[in-house]
Amino acid sequence: MENLELQQQKLFDDIRHVDENGQEYWLARELQNILQYKEWRNFQKVISTAQIACKISQQDVSNHFVEVNKMVAIGSGAKRKQIEYKLTRYACYLIVMNGDPRKEVIAWAQTYFAVKTRKQELAELYDQLTENEKRLFIRGDIKQKNMLLAEAAHKAGIITSLEYATFQDAGYRGLYGGLTARDIADSKGLTNGEEILDYMGSEELAANLFRITQTEAKMRREGTDTPAKANAAHYQIGQIVRKAIEEAGGTMPEDLPTPDKSIKELEAETRKQLKPKKD
Repeated sequence: MENLELQQQKLFDDIRHVDENGQEYWLARELQNILQYKEWRNFQKVISTAQIACKISQQDVSNHFVEVNKMVAIGSGAKRKQIEYKLTRYACYLIVMNGDPRKEVIAWAQTYFAVKTRKQELAELYDQLTENEKRLFIRGDIKQKNMLLAEAAHKAGIITSLEYATFQDAGYRGLYGGLTARDIADSKGLTNGEEILDYMGSEELAANLFRITQTEAKMRREGTDTPAKANAAHYQIGQIVRKAIEEAGGTMPEDLPTPDKSIKELEAETRKQLKPKKD
C-alpha cells in the first residue's frame, strides 16, 4: 500500500516545477497527459469549469491559471500559438475536482492536490456566496457525482437510454412525492432538451445532490446487480431524503421556486467575465 502511494505521489512530483521565486507550479499539458485526457479540447473544458469554480471561491483566476502560450512547429518551418497554463496547486486541485471521477488517476490526483486547509475555508466561504454562486457550486459537484451514479447503474445492468431514464425517474419519484422527471420539467415550464437540474435553486440542488451521492454509495456498498434493485434503491433513497426534509420542517422540492436564469446562462456570464478585457 505504501509503495502504491509513493508511486502515485511520484507521478505528480515528476511534473512539478519550481520557478525562480521558489513557487511550485504544474503545466496544464503535462497534467493533461497524466490525467489521461487524449484531446486538449476536452481537457480545456475541465480547465474552464475549474476557472469558474476559482472565481466562485472569490480567488483571482489569473493568479492560479497563468497563460504562458508558446509557439510550436507544425511542419515546413511554420509555427502556431499553443495555449498553455502554469497552474498553482490550487488550480490543479480545482481541475481534478472537476475531472472525470471514474478514472482511477483522478482519485489519486484529488488526494495529491487536496488542500486540506482549504476545506474549512471553503465551508466558511459557502455561507458568504450569493444564491447563484451557490447554485453553480453545487451543480458542479452534481455533475461529478452523477458520473459515479451512472457507472453504478451500468454495473447493475442498466444499459439503454430508456433504462437509465427509468432509473432516474425512480429517484425523482421518491424525492418528489411521485412526480417523474417529465412532471417536474413541466411544472418548471421547461422545453425538451432543457435539464431539470439547471433550473433548480441551491436548496433543491442540495437535496438532489444528497439523493445522488447516497444512492451511489448504497448501490456500491450492497453490490446492486440488477436494474430492478437499482431502481428500488434510487426510489428508496429519494423517499428517505424527502422524509428528512419533512421532519426538518423544510419545503418540499416540488414547491421550491424555479430560478429565472439557468445554470448554463450563469456559466456563460461567468466565462464572459473571465475573458481578458481588450485595451
